[in-house]
Parts: sequence; C-alpha cells; structure tokens
Amino acid sequence: MKCALTSGEDRHTGGRMPFTFRIKNECFRMVLAEMLSTYVMMTFGLGTVAQVVTGEGLFGGYLSINLGFALGVAMGVHIAGKVSGAHMNAAVSFTMCLFGRLAWRMFPVYVAAQMLGSFMAAGTVFSLYYDALVHYCGGNFTVSGPRATAGIFATYPAPYLSIPAGFLDQVVGTAMLLLCLMALSDQRNQPAQSGAEPIAVGLLVLLIGVSMGSNSGYAINPSRDLPPRIFTALAGWGPEVFRAGHSWWWVPLLAPLIGGVMGAAVYKLFIELHHPPLPRLYMAPPADTELEKTGTAEVCVTQA
Repeated sequence: MKCALTSGEDRHTGGRMPFTFRIKNECFRMVLAEMLSTYVMMTFGLGTVAQVVTGEGLFGGYLSINLGFALGVAMGVHIAGKVSGAHMNAAVSFTMCLFGRLAWRMFPVYVAAQMLGSFMAAGTVFSLYYDALVHYCGGNFTVSGPRATAGIFATYPAPYLSIPAGFLDQVVGTAMLLLCLMALSDQRNQPAQSGAEPIAVGLLVLLIGVSMGSNSGYAINPSRDLPPRIFTALAGWGPEVFRAGHSWWWVPLLAPLIGGVMGAAVYKLFIELHHPPLPRLYMAPPADTELEKTGTAEVCVTQA
C-alpha cells in the first residue's frame, strides 16, 4: 500500500518528511562533530584498557588496546571527517591553525569540544566498569602499585622513564602522527583514497602504538590525556594523578603541541614545498575554421 503525498514540501524532499530540527550554524555543527567523534574514540579506547586491566589479561592484552584506540579513531573519522575534519586532538588542531588550515578563532572551540567529549567518555567508561573496578582493586582506587587503575584513564610513564626521555617520546610520537597525516591528505602525492581515510588514519594510530607505546602509553594528544586525568582526580583517585611520575601530567599536554608542528613542518619542507607547480589555465581562441565547425568562442588550454 502506497501513501499519497499530501504536501508540496514532501514532494520536494522526495517523499521524505522534512527534518525541522537542523542546526545551520557551521561553527556549532563543527563543535558537535568534534565532541561526538572524540567521545566515540575515547569510549572505545578507554573501554578497551578497562577490559584488559580489570579482566587481568583474560579479555585481551597490549595489542587489543592498540586495536581499540585505532578502530576508535577510525570510527571518529567516519563520524566527523566531512564536518569538522575529525581532529580529535588538540595537537592536530594547533598544527592546522599554525599552517593556515584552520582559523585561529576555532582553536579554543575545537579544543573545548574535544576536552568535553574526552571527559564524558571517561565518565562513561567509569560507569560501565565501576563494578569491575571495585572487584579488581577492592574499592581502593590507586595510581601506582599492583592493583593500580588510574592508568585505565590517563597515561603514566614506565618506572624507568625520565621526564626528558618521556618528553622526547611524546614529541617524536606526535611528530610521526602529523607527518603521516599531512601525507595522507596531500592530494598531490599519494593520499588516502576517498572513503578510505578513516581506516588509513586508524592504521597510522595502530602503527604508532605498536612501535612507540611502551614508554608512556603514546598519548600524543592533550585532549586524550588531560580530561580523563581530571575525571579520575574527581572520581576517587585524588591529586596523586597529577603528582605521579614526577608530575608527568604536563608532558602529554605540552610535548604533543611541539611534536605536531615539527612533524608537519618536516613533511612540508621535505615533500610539499617541492611539488612541481600546478598547470596554468588560459583561454585561447581556436582557428576560424574551428569556430565555424564547433560554434564555440573559446577553448580551455592547459600549459605546463
């Protein structure tokens, strides 16, 4: 049985009822996209860590954590890629602003959206795994020790890692991230195929995790590390989350900003600036005989 169209508006929408609740402000749309994509990425990523830790290895290990974050990033790019660019990372947003690919006025907006999405994800994972956390540590939420659980939510350095070495670790990891992101988006080189960008970015995150993750958990993202750390400080772990690891907390906040700019600059200096100049287009009139044959006044000619 077919339903007849009863309004002109329905006919103009191809038979679909119009959706009246539509946000037209582009800035607001970008904010919502960044917040939701970051929330999804972090929920999958932190959820994977929580499952591994509270399951004591029965439900995965280090590789599954890398896969969880990588696939979470891929899903985030699917969600917001065509709306906000799916940065999901303050270091990415900062670098894009510095290289003129995002207006500086959008930087605090993007970062606020990312931070909020990340904080909400920490709350979601904490709620989902609360009983498992209590069972695992007996309700004693600690940052260090054999039953520590703060590392589920934020990154902490390995016992052997010094602050300078950890800073370098975060700089290099984020530099590799931005260097490769620049390559994946460079339409004049070998970019990711249209529609394949999410899996390409996810594989990049997986690659960084399996090669540079053991020192400090490869935060490479201030928006990934700081909000969950604040959440744990409020949720029962206390101020020790900021004192642990010789006050490690500022390293994944500052070092990725430096590393991101360095990685993008290296790609630009080594590759992007040296692309051959684009062909110039100019308009040239055809011969009179061709004008008579084709009836056209001008032809587009490409000159290298």
